[in-house]
Amino acid sequence: MSDIAMTHSAPKPQTAKSRRSSAAGWILHNVVWIWLIALVVIFGLFNQYFFTLFNLQNIMVQATVLGMIALAMALPLLVAEIDLSIPANVGFSSAIGAMANTDLGLPFFLAALIGIAVATLIGFFNAVCITKLKMVSLIQTLSMMIILQGALLALTQGRTITSLSPGYVWIGQETIGGWPVMPVVFVLAILGMYVLLRHTVLGRSIFAVGGNQVASNSAGIRVDRVKILSYTIAGFLAGVAGYLLASWQMAITSNQGASYLLYAIAAPIIGGVSVFGGRGSVIGVLGGVLLLTVIQVGRAIISVPSFYVGMIGGIMIFIAVAIDAVRVRYFG
Repeated sequence: MSDIAMTHSAPKPQTAKSRRSSAAGWILHNVVWIWLIALVVIFGLFNQYFFTLFNLQNIMVQATVLGMIALAMALPLLVAEIDLSIPANVGFSSAIGAMANTDLGLPFFLAALIGIAVATLIGFFNAVCITKLKMVSLIQTLSMMIILQGALLALTQGRTITSLSPGYVWIGQETIGGWPVMPVVFVLAILGMYVLLRHTVLGRSIFAVGGNQVASNSAGIRVDRVKILSYTIAGFLAGVAGYLLASWQMAITSNQGASYLLYAIAAPIIGGVSVFGGRGSVIGVLGGVLLLTVIQVGRAIISVPSFYVGMIGGIMIFIAVAIDAVRVRYFG
């Protein structure tokens, strides 16, 4: 009888442990949404203005540019690389497009396409340097970031360009029924990236390469080609983000896009994109973008001094990387 009792009772502790492990895993994989809900409640309690329709629209608009940049940043991370030049690419390409519109007098749609094309080519160039010349992505893209920041300063001569045509700024200023048009672009980008990563051969290859490059190569996946496409698409998204930023701000400054570097890295990592590659989701990136945008907007509403912003962002990146390390090590 005792043996029978032991046989029936033995699995119970294991089951309870398994449940606790599953609960911990669920929390770690959805921590960004838990943070987001908690912060929305906290900011709303501090100031009722946070829940107004106007503030919701403001969050949507601000999340659009950051969201496009975060999607671009996520692609190199998914293939276990990094691209620090994306925010600088945003600024430089937006200046190219804007000056094609203002100085050359090109139609706004053609000028915008030129800026996006330049950003795409920069992403492609980064990829070629990393895959064919075997340059370390961290150093190569850091140097490209510095080059593009210097090129932007030289291009603008330190001045602010404000004479953009009405067509060029239309998407950043237009509303339909009181709702801004610009966030529609971000929604379309989210849907497009979701389809790319989850329902295409390239998307599956991106996750495979990020998970294990050697095994992917042995399986017949062209690793270099996947990385080149990832960086090129990231450059394209950076170009679109640059155009949206210029259209929203109705100006090009000599440090355009530079302020997004910290948050561009933080958003996908907070949203669950692993710094080790091969793990992440578009929905997670969306969560990271909304979380950081809510923090920015909420900070302004409750009047948190601006000199704490960098520190808060750094702390969040540290926590996100720590969570990612625990998630990868214990829950896969």
